[in-house]
Parts: sequence; C-alpha cells; structure tokens
Amino acid sequence: MTRTAENRSHLPFDPTRKTALAVGILYLLTFIGSIPGALLMAPILTNPNYIAGPGAATQIGIAAVCEMVNVLALIGCGVAAFSIVKRQHEGLALGYVATRSFEAAVIVIGIVSILAASSLQQAAAAGGDAAAFVPVGIALVDIRHWTMVIGPSMAAFNALMFGTLLYRSRLVPRAIPALGLVGAPLLISWTAGAMIGVTEPNTAWHTIAVIPFFFWELAVGLWMTFKGFNRDAPIVVAAIAEAGGANPSRQAPVAPIGVVAEAGAA
Repeated sequence: MTRTAENRSHLPFDPTRKTALAVGILYLLTFIGSIPGALLMAPILTNPNYIAGPGAATQIGIAAVCEMVNVLALIGCGVAAFSIVKRQHEGLALGYVATRSFEAAVIVIGIVSILAASSLQQAAAAGGDAAAFVPVGIALVDIRHWTMVIGPSMAAFNALMFGTLLYRSRLVPRAIPALGLVGAPLLISWTAGAMIGVTEPNTAWHTIAVIPFFFWELAVGLWMTFKGFNRDAPIVVAAIAEAGGANPSRQAPVAPIGVVAEAGAA
C-alpha cells in the first residue's frame, strides 16, 4: 500500500459522500437530457409547416424521452440535496426543492405539447387536410417555447437559494455558488424582459444571462461528482461526528448479542 493510499484509509468515514455523488450525477443528467432533447426537437421547433410535412415522429419521441430524463433529474437534485443543506437553513432548502419541482412541472407541459403536435402531424398525414392543422401545430410549439422561458427561469430562483446555502455552509468552494448568485438575477431579468416583449432568445442579453448560470450548474455537477462536499465544512464535520468518525472498513467487528451477555454475566 502506498503512503497516499494508507493516509486515505485512515480518513474518517464521510456519510455525505454518497449524497454529494447523487446530487452531482443528477445535475450532469440535466445536461445530458436537456441538450440532446432540444437538438432532436429542432425539426418541429424550427419549421412552421411541420404539421403539413413528412414529420419525424421517432426523433421527436426520443427527444421527449431525453427531456423526461432532464425533468426527473431536476426533481432528484432537490430531493437528494435536501437532507444535507437543510442543516444550514431548512426554509431555503425547502424553497430549493419547491422551485426545482416547479421548474420540472412546467417543462413537462412543454413535452406534452410537443408530443401532441407530433400526434397531430400523424393525424394530418392520414387525413389529407394537413394545412388546416398547421395553426394548431404552431400554437402547440409556442406553448413549448413559453414553458422553456418560464420553467428554466425558476432555476434562477433555486440558484439563489441553493447558492446561498452552499456559500454559507462552505460545502463547495465559494467561487462555485458565486457564479449562481451572479447569474440568477441576470437570468430573471432576461425572463421578465421576454415576458413583456423587450427581448428575445439568442440575443446578446440572453447570452450574458445564460453563460454564468450554465457554468454554475456544470461546476456543481462536476465538483460534487468527483470531489464531494468539502470535508472541513461544519455540516460535514458534524455528520462525520454523528456517524462515529471512523472508516467503516477499519471498524472492529461487533460481537454477537449472546457473547456480550455471557461476558457481562461472567
């Protein structure tokens, strides 16, 4: 055994490591689900006459599955992190779970609208009067557009809560939650601007608002997956103390109850 491996074997058992790993993987799954999902939906999102065309039902179905991976990962992030961050502030932790769940719910509405548009295209192709269905298809795609404006904007609110929890607790380096705390107001301002009609997606304002937020979520996912929570954070120190502070692989075996009773009688 090398000296490094030996030193690691003497480290106290960290009961928060599996939780951090789960949170990190779930954050990365939001990227794995949302980015391919958006790319695969391109035919129906960019073609106003998609309903009257040949369609791409299988591709749209795969895109919807990817989006559902994103939705479930969003909910999982909040649930997985709650048990740890509630030690810092239970109200903020609960708010983080609630806004994460709301974000997922709004995105689901967009998924349903896209699946409905795909079904409409197939019905139009079978019925022969495709042009009459085009306005309905455009409306369904518009629903998906607004769900992607309003739903992910809730990520800005949960970033304010989760970022504050991570910053105060020092569970990760403070530069990481600082990205979220800076990016959240920018994203909220862009969303408000989009809702009142003063900005559009893929503008300079949109790019400025999204970049720090993108790197905040990516950094959280990577750090928690590969590094875990900082072991010197007060929450982790307390969790280690509650767990006994020992490496389970090096703990002495527990004697059977009968043996303990006999020893006590003797």
